[in-house]
Amino acid sequence: MIIDTKKTQQKECCSLKPETIDIIRLQELLPHRYPMLLVDKLEEVYAGESACGIKNVTLNEWFFQGHFPGKPVMPGVLILESMAQTAGALVMLTLDGNLEDKLVYFMSVDDARFRKPVMPGDRLYLKVRKQRQRGFVWRFEGKAYVDDQLVAEAIYTAMIVDNNKVE
Repeated sequence: MIIDTKKTQQKECCSLKPETIDIIRLQELLPHRYPMLLVDKLEEVYAGESACGIKNVTLNEWFFQGHFPGKPVMPGVLILESMAQTAGALVMLTLDGNLEDKLVYFMSVDDARFRKPVMPGDRLYLKVRKQRQRGFVWRFEGKAYVDDQLVAEAIYTAMIVDNNKVE
């Protein structure tokens, strides 16, 4: 019998069973609050690896007042922000230390593509997967789906910073 030690090590470093994170726990992991908290729940969370965020898009969202009257469409940049918040929560969950002293900041967004409009009544599934981590810098691939249809995707990088040293 051959044992793939790389796969064994990966399983040991992250949970074998996926977790679900509710809105209360999300608020412990992220500094965002209404109206900028753009994730309602995390499912299929594998600490240090991947997660699926859920955003229920409703007509009473603040951005629909002006984007666009009579034809409400969720701004693409807020879809990216939703993916980033999903990844940020995954990072903070993975660190599992003193979270009050840490923040996650965007560093870059690459290869962003918007495939289909997101409208009120849609449920966004925000699938994020870590591509790599070097020190305090994390790189993610994010894909947003409505039902089974890809609506947006991007590669983005974030940095974990000490909240006390932010100027």
